[in-house]
Amino acid sequence: MKRCLLIVLLSVLCSGIAQAAIDAYAFRDDAERARYSELTRELRCPKCQNQDIADSNAPIAADLRKEIYRMLGEGQSNQQIIDFMVDRYGDFVRYKPSLNARTWLLWFGPAALLIGGLAVIGFIVSRRRKAQSAQPDELSEDERQRLATLLDEHRP
Repeated sequence: MKRCLLIVLLSVLCSGIAQAAIDAYAFRDDAERARYSELTRELRCPKCQNQDIADSNAPIAADLRKEIYRMLGEGQSNQQIIDFMVDRYGDFVRYKPSLNARTWLLWFGPAALLIGGLAVIGFIVSRRRKAQSAQPDELSEDERQRLATLLDEHRP
């Protein structure tokens, strides 16, 4: 009796593991499989935010993978699939958003901040150099005499 119970328990556990497997889609050829892999690696999971939909376990990522598979089956191009996802989820869904009026700050903002920071540092350094060069290194003859007089007055 214990043996039968153990077999039933084991089969129930194994069936749960089988259902938790990664998506298994049947592709027409290796080229379609490669396109699917490329698209799922290129698109970001809207929930996970820092993970592509190929690696994400979120339900929305599974839905996106299913949608990509469906669209590939319909014969849509990679660009059509990406455009559909961008229309639906915004530019955020792409790891490499296209360059347009809405994303120019994303593309050029870091470089602009770096150049601005270097300009500020250069300005500060040049001001300090000018301030140091404005001070004479040697005393004039009148200043030396005055200094000698002051030092003589304070000596015991």
